[in-house]
Amino acid sequence: MKLSIVVPAFNEEARLGPMLDTYVAWFAPRHGTDMEFVVVVNGSTDRTEHIAREAAARCPQVRAVIEPRAIGKGGALLLGFGEARGDLVGFVDADTSTPPEAFQDLVDHIGDAGAIIASRWMPGSQVSPRQPLARRFASRIFNRLVRLLFGLRITDTQCGAKLMRGDALRRVMPLLGITRWAFDVDLLFQLKRAGYRIVEWPTVWRDAGGSRLKVGRASLEMFIAICRLRLLFSPFRWVVTVYDRTLGPFIRVKG
Repeated sequence: MKLSIVVPAFNEEARLGPMLDTYVAWFAPRHGTDMEFVVVVNGSTDRTEHIAREAAARCPQVRAVIEPRAIGKGGALLLGFGEARGDLVGFVDADTSTPPEAFQDLVDHIGDAGAIIASRWMPGSQVSPRQPLARRFASRIFNRLVRLLFGLRITDTQCGAKLMRGDALRRVMPLLGITRWAFDVDLLFQLKRAGYRIVEWPTVWRDAGGSRLKVGRASLEMFIAICRLRLLFSPFRWVVTVYDRTLGPFIRVKG
């Protein structure tokens, strides 16, 4: 199988169905059954599971993976990666902020790189509507910290559309944790440590609305998460033990 796209879904009954319809309509004519969508429903209390199962029954390209626990986006992605069968394995959010043609750009331009990621900050990217100032400011501070702490010369680690070579992903999977906000950084950092080249590609990103993100709390949790991750790969790893007993509960996924 050529391509697997993992879609984490937590209480996405309003957005998952239209997203899958849009993506299947784009990818099915181009890839046929040589690709799959692995929809990982986790901890949902609404109709997300029903929508995923219904899509899987209707479309041969869709598979539904149901996890009753709320394991967070990172946990859902790890579960989906384990189920994915593609030579290329990627993931995208369930809100269609990244349109299918923008994800196809990643497939078309990965070349011999280990990974290619969508960027909302590269020249040529199209973001609409423009995000609020507070969110843009938090994004740039986070990016500066990631560059400083991990040496990742990447403009946008958090955009929810990424594609990896299956062999590269499977090599680093045992090293990945499920820290809520640091998962994408962890993934890219492990790929870099393993010697894989990471390419960025300007993307089209449309704010789909309905986000439950609270910028203030999220910014604090993101800062704590990347500090914890960096300590794990430093001579001060012992500090993580202290961290887990104090600040850890702020970002730890329950269950």
